Amino acid sequence: MPRTRDVTFLLLDDFSHIAFACAVEPLRIANLLQGEEIYRWRLASVDGERAVCSNKTVTLVDQGLKDLPPRSSLFLISGQNVGYKATSDVLAFLRRERARGTRIGAICSGAHVLASAGFLNNRRAAIHWSFHDSFQENFPEVELCRNVFVADETFVTASGGTAATDLMLHLIGETHGQDLAAAIADMMVYSGVRPADAAQQISLQARHGIRNPHIAEAIRLLNESAPYYLPTSEIARTIGISTRQLERLFQKHLKMSPKQFAINQKLTRARNLLLQTEQSISEIALACGYESPSHFIRTYQNRFGVTPHNQRVFAATPQTVYQLA
Repeated sequence: MPRTRDVTFLLLDDFSHIAFACAVEPLRIANLLQGEEIYRWRLASVDGERAVCSNKTVTLVDQGLKDLPPRSSLFLISGQNVGYKATSDVLAFLRRERARGTRIGAICSGAHVLASAGFLNNRRAAIHWSFHDSFQENFPEVELCRNVFVADETFVTASGGTAATDLMLHLIGETHGQDLAAAIADMMVYSGVRPADAAQQISLQARHGIRNPHIAEAIRLLNESAPYYLPTSEIARTIGISTRQLERLFQKHLKMSPKQFAINQKLTRARNLLLQTEQSISEIALACGYESPSHFIRTYQNRFGVTPHNQRVFAATPQTVYQLA
């Protein structure tokens, strides 16, 4: 194997800036610490000129969708509106590079594009938690992994944000040793390096400082019964306490009732589907357990202060673009 490894980052418009930075910086620091170029990277985009990230700054790139150097690694980085990014030219490029033996990975919402190419069928894959609902709807044949990254498959995937650093440190450690990976983490002041099986989200119990086992079990039962949530009385009976006691525990620790918690869960899933799929509002209402679209719309507006239609329109409206010098 050559001493210097070539890595290409394919940036699709609306890509996550933090995911990109967290993926490329470990490579730069690896070179710095080794005192030689052990990684060489280039940036690619669909038009071969630039890519606009989700915070609307512009990144200039080195190439378009042309052949990569032999024995390269390719990481696809996307973000918002990923459902529109799996275009025929992008999919053709990915399939061509796969046939040429390029190692392919995806970061943030990039697994959506790899799944669209058919690469992830019957494989494990990670994607940012906010895309879990839409990913399961669109790709039931893919085994969704809810952890930070998957590196033990043909196609490596990371869930985005700082998980990109976790993945890159893992890959660098495999190739150049854990001492170098640890030194890179120190240079990044990144003391919380996570293994692949770490959870993407802070648990509700940890976030609110909850240690009550009854609430933890109630939340588990609620999540497992989505989108048609179990009645509070049935949950209380299952965990062996009274309905009134369960209501008091939720009010004390979460400042809401079990019913309101379930509604919030339903509406959060609805928002994810609204922003990440092309399903109609009626289809989303049904998928989230609402028999009446009008009831869903009223409830959604009360919760988020905007109608589902206006939320979708705003997300699809181009924002101001900034170019960094």
